[in-house]
Amino acid sequence: MLNQGIGSWPERRARRTPERTAVVHQHTELTYRKLHERVTRLAHALRSLGVARGDRVAYLGPNHPAFLETLFAAGTLGAVFVPLNTRLTASELAYNLADAGSSVLVYDAGYAETVAAARTDTAVRHCVSLGPAGPDALGYEEVLAGGASEPLDEAVAPDDPCIIMYTSGTTGRPKGAVLSHANITWNSLNVLVDLDLTSDEVTLVVAPLFHTAGLNITCLPTLLKGGQVVLMEAFDPGRVLETIESRRVTYMFGVPTMYDAMAAQPRWQDTDLSSLRSVNCGGAPVPMRTIDAYLARGLAFSQGYGMTEAAPGVLFLDRRQASARAGSAGVPHFFTETRVATPDGRSTVPGESGEILVQGPNVMIGYWGRPQDTADAFTADGWLRTGDVARTDEDGYAYILDRVKDMFISGGENVYPAEVENALLSHPSVLECAVVGVPDAVWGEVGHAVVVLAPGAQADGAGVLAHLSGRLAKYKIPKSITVADALPRTASGKILKSAVHKSYASGSNTPSDN
Repeated sequence: MLNQGIGSWPERRARRTPERTAVVHQHTELTYRKLHERVTRLAHALRSLGVARGDRVAYLGPNHPAFLETLFAAGTLGAVFVPLNTRLTASELAYNLADAGSSVLVYDAGYAETVAAARTDTAVRHCVSLGPAGPDALGYEEVLAGGASEPLDEAVAPDDPCIIMYTSGTTGRPKGAVLSHANITWNSLNVLVDLDLTSDEVTLVVAPLFHTAGLNITCLPTLLKGGQVVLMEAFDPGRVLETIESRRVTYMFGVPTMYDAMAAQPRWQDTDLSSLRSVNCGGAPVPMRTIDAYLARGLAFSQGYGMTEAAPGVLFLDRRQASARAGSAGVPHFFTETRVATPDGRSTVPGESGEILVQGPNVMIGYWGRPQDTADAFTADGWLRTGDVARTDEDGYAYILDRVKDMFISGGENVYPAEVENALLSHPSVLECAVVGVPDAVWGEVGHAVVVLAPGAQADGAGVLAHLSGRLAKYKIPKSITVADALPRTASGKILKSAVHKSYASGSNTPSDN
């Protein structure tokens, strides 16, 4: 085959395992043969809409087979796929569409009004709705049915652009990380090797496909191996437990808050979880209480650390080390290299903190249309800067301390909020929390904690902070606290620190004894 990219995966799978189930969504099941047929028809249809090599095809909507069909069809033509975050406003979507120069937008019908508002002043020529056709959009199924079924084999090289995946844009405008077909493939190989996925895998994909973990840690590695992916459009802890039991799910990914919500369900103890072989967690360090809750059900977490720019796998902690190495993000993925470096570029010694740097075939090409940002993202010798602070132990296991930008300095001492947050989570009444630096007349900055209490729990702020005495150095303990109903989050479930900081960092604090 001339196509060496991921657009060829459905055809390659169809010739090996044509009748095996590839995708399950609600009451729909697609075999690999059917997936290949639909992708081929959609690729022909996109070509008839003017999509050619290098053109950008965007997608807006929750997890759905059409997301994968559009991704593979774009890859079949050598076009570039642009997944869009469903939580963005119309103006934010318009920016991403214009920045990428997307010529075709496939979208879920529930976002019709948003699309109409976002489409103005973009390069989008054709909109394709998963619902019926209308005056402003073609119907997805009608477009697909009108596509030819003849084989397509465009020459697509491994290093050609495959996906433009926009970062969350917590500071300034979001940047489009360009991932090549090789980046995606090598990341999938890392997952297959390190998680030991098998061809009989039944993978529950509940994290959004428009984020890198949902797509590249769970979905694509499973399809590469020939397993089955079960798509859920949104996270509902009760439905997740029901699906694990009814579909005999073997592998899933989530963030800690998702797993906590599942363990808090009334049917948690009675759900049959015996099919689960791999329970993967990312997005934040897994609290010990969460690890213990799953160990009590015979399940151990595999954990990872990654970023969109690395497609995303950087570090991985095997489930057999989840308890013994609690708090660690693990060691580099099989085909990936990392090192921890000081600001002057020197590699740190065990126990010394520094920035994590990454190198490997899974690391992005660069940022779309941003040569200076791309240059700034890499060291002079080609290592990707993560912006995250870590230390390693004597065995090479890395421990993430915090984002470089989240660290604040109190009285000349570096304070890493993640360390403080982990200590706060050891309080039995604290469900989740965030710590930010706020101005202080004496110390420059001190910590402010925002906590959400567990359902039914009662605790006052002073008591929560008192819990940290003896657990943390005095300068690390927040000097003020807010009990909130919820914390702002990204679509992938991560706490949005920028929003927390914006809400609380402008507040004043009385001088205190640091």
